[in-house]
Amino acid sequence: MFKISNEQKNGFDVWTLKDEASKTYAEIVPSHGAMLHAFVVSNKGELVNVIDSYSSDEDFKNNVTKSFKSSKLSPFVCRIKDGKYHFAENNYKLEGHYDGNNALHGMLYNQGFEVIKHEAKADSATLCMLYKYRSEPGYPFSYDCIVTYELEEGNNLKVLTLIINKDEGLIPIQDGWHPYFTLGDKIDNLQLEFQSKEMVEFDKDLIPTGNLIKYDKFSSLEYFGDTFFDNCFTLNFAECQPMCVLRNHDKRIEVEIHPEKSYPYLQFYTPEHRNSIAIENISGAPNAFNNGMGFQTLPAGESALFETAYKITLLNY
Repeated sequence: MFKISNEQKNGFDVWTLKDEASKTYAEIVPSHGAMLHAFVVSNKGELVNVIDSYSSDEDFKNNVTKSFKSSKLSPFVCRIKDGKYHFAENNYKLEGHYDGNNALHGMLYNQGFEVIKHEAKADSATLCMLYKYRSEPGYPFSYDCIVTYELEEGNNLKVLTLIINKDEGLIPIQDGWHPYFTLGDKIDNLQLEFQSKEMVEFDKDLIPTGNLIKYDKFSSLEYFGDTFFDNCFTLNFAECQPMCVLRNHDKRIEVEIHPEKSYPYLQFYTPEHRNSIAIENISGAPNAFNNGMGFQTLPAGESALFETAYKITLLNY
């Protein structure tokens, strides 16, 4: 049996999707960019949260642009060089947050989403939220962003984003997520595997050069060690799912990431504290509005669906 509840917690308006049988639950905060605040399982009687999030609303307000933990990335992901792009014979300069000279992570990361549907059934619980983006300088287009979380049996959390063009013409669009995963240890001591053959080459400002570099270091489970990432990779969907696995061998727990082909890129970031790692499903590479790597347009009235899933597996060995 699944249940849904809503409560105020540390300044957050938290919606909880819970599997009563397994005690697995997910916490979502619609008012803060529809972010995933927690994903918790019971492991030998201990509740384990695999999401590194914010301690309070104050923590979020003070630090969201320092880490972008669990942020919705829309209408663009990662960096846009100098915040500038050319579309439909016009030049634009993005507003929002900048990392140095480059626009960063879109405009919805701190916006309030409206809950438009919630449903608990015998085998799942679903929360659906809406944000209506309307034309603003720098991105003068209009679209609806509908985010749906669905917790299923087997510790599986689906995350779907539906973008609906509400403008009168074609719009440029990207989509992504920026969760940080933690498995109760320094990431140096965790194992990582992801299905990729190529890394996107960056310049010194973390903007793609247009080149792809052969990369297969983590093509099978390997200890992370002192690896540092602020990198983007193409996903190889010729391989079997999951596309990415993060495992704590000693605690016998892993997070699997199962993106659909709507998210063909995977971005990693390792923060200095190394208590968690950002693993980001993204629909296009950084600066895609300029370099075309995963760049998409959406005709008036049309929609695009982006889907991934996070699964927690308790290992027996």
